[in-house]
Amino acid sequence: MNTTPFTSGLSEDAVLITRVADRQWHALDDDLVVGRGHAEHRPDGRLFVSVDAWQDAAFDRLAEAMLAELPAPLYTVVDEADVELTAGWLRAGFTVRRREWEYVVPTDPRVTGLEAVLPPSGVTIVPAGQADETLLRAVDRAIRDEVEAAAGWQSMPAEVIPRPEGDTLVDPSKYAVAAAPDRYLGLIRVVPVHRPRIGLVAVRAGEQRRGVARALLAHALGTLHRSGAAAAWTEVHESNQAARALFEGIGARPVSSNLELVR
Repeated sequence: MNTTPFTSGLSEDAVLITRVADRQWHALDDDLVVGRGHAEHRPDGRLFVSVDAWQDAAFDRLAEAMLAELPAPLYTVVDEADVELTAGWLRAGFTVRRREWEYVVPTDPRVTGLEAVLPPSGVTIVPAGQADETLLRAVDRAIRDEVEAAAGWQSMPAEVIPRPEGDTLVDPSKYAVAAAPDRYLGLIRVVPVHRPRIGLVAVRAGEQRRGVARALLAHALGTLHRSGAAAAWTEVHESNQAARALFEGIGARPVSSNLELVR
């Protein structure tokens, strides 16, 4: 691919920035790569950027070059404990959009206290991969509409923001559901990446406070425990007090926080 060098006007001896591929940039100092930048669209359609640089100067010049070539708005996610990286994005004009706490969630029912938890009367748990996709999409859409009418999706994990084409399920096979005879009442999504991740637990507004969410967690965590996973992890928006209480009530503990920044 033909590359186009970009030299920042911040100083006369600026690091040379080269676009080496579609949405990929390198920072060069005397032909030595001292930083890399990357941009990618998430499933929800938003454009996220990242920079890995060894010097503040290289970071700033990479960010400047990328921002000059990419359409706004742009997003990035940083570990809040990484003060230097956060400061770099703030220098580039980004602001904090949301903070999420990352929790480690035990799976052992003797630890979570979910060993004897059963679904409410008339409700059954349908395991992941066995849900009716039409009913699954219906409950997903209903819950999203309820959240949007109340707290808004800014309170939900970034991955569950509706994608441009309107499809709201990332992978139907990853969802277990709480089912009534004629419809689904709630859902839980677990993804087995490097470690099991609970991406979403949600219940229809009219069915909350009946123990549906706890029954979904009991099922999902019990399944993980039987498969040999000692713990899972999840992220909770700092303002979502109900979700934080739900997870902390089963022994989950916060271990770090992430910031989503936007420009």
